[in-house]
Amino acid sequence: MENRIILVAETGSDVPRQLARELGIVLIPMHVSMGEQTLDDGAFPPEDVCAYYDRTGKIPTTSGSTVYDFESVYEDIFAKDPDARILHLAYSAVTTCSYHSSELAIEGKPYQDRVRLVDTKHVSMGQGAVVMATAAWLNEHPEATLEEAAAQAERIGRETQMCFIPKNLNYLRAGGRCSNATALVGNLLQLHPCIEIIDGKLIACKKYRGNMAKLARVLLGDFVEKYDLKKDHIFFIRAPYMEEAICDALNEAAKDMGFEKIAWFPTGCVITCHGGPGAFGIVGTSNNG
Repeated sequence: MENRIILVAETGSDVPRQLARELGIVLIPMHVSMGEQTLDDGAFPPEDVCAYYDRTGKIPTTSGSTVYDFESVYEDIFAKDPDARILHLAYSAVTTCSYHSSELAIEGKPYQDRVRLVDTKHVSMGQGAVVMATAAWLNEHPEATLEEAAAQAERIGRETQMCFIPKNLNYLRAGGRCSNATALVGNLLQLHPCIEIIDGKLIACKKYRGNMAKLARVLLGDFVEKYDLKKDHIFFIRAPYMEEAICDALNEAAKDMGFEKIAWFPTGCVITCHGGPGAFGIVGTSNNG
């Protein structure tokens, strides 16, 4: 194995497995529980999350990567290359135990000083964008030290901005994030809260009203202006059963705004549990990082 910095991230980053392999990113499973059954995120299609809710009226619960998950991967990496260096770019530490599990996994180990942890303060493709950008930077700077790579990842994390918007409030209600009355009124009025990832937390910000495909362009414009997004790329995320009209509207709007690269990524099981079917999200890089 080449002596280089190996990037590790949770499957909740929603980096597609094939792309992760191409970029040399090692994915650690997060977990989803449906009733008494707990499965690895990515081991089943996110559509199953929606089917479970349709059957039971409950959303599956999610949990972070365990100490064992990290120990297994770290020990395998160092067994192959004792001189390897690992940079764990973690799922938001305020939302899950993964970061702490990684800390415990290396505590007292001979390789403890060869593993560096960074809280990306992002979830889903927000985290994924940080991981992919860091991988690209490392490809251009193979001489980088672990501390230099960590500092670069932290900078990228500060510049990365993400939001997502659910189709309705059913999943927020089922997860206890809003009341039955709020969900009922919100659905009747076609209210869609924009959920932003701020300092690692999922915060409901501005509410939009109306048809999702029609408001997509407005939301994108507001988000681009609010964070002064760079125009070299824009990433969109799509939950199961998202309307194609939303995809068309966002693609057209992004082109009109001058974005050079437009890429779409499907949500995994973890973020689908939060946004539900039909949700979409936006990830970009701010000029104000």
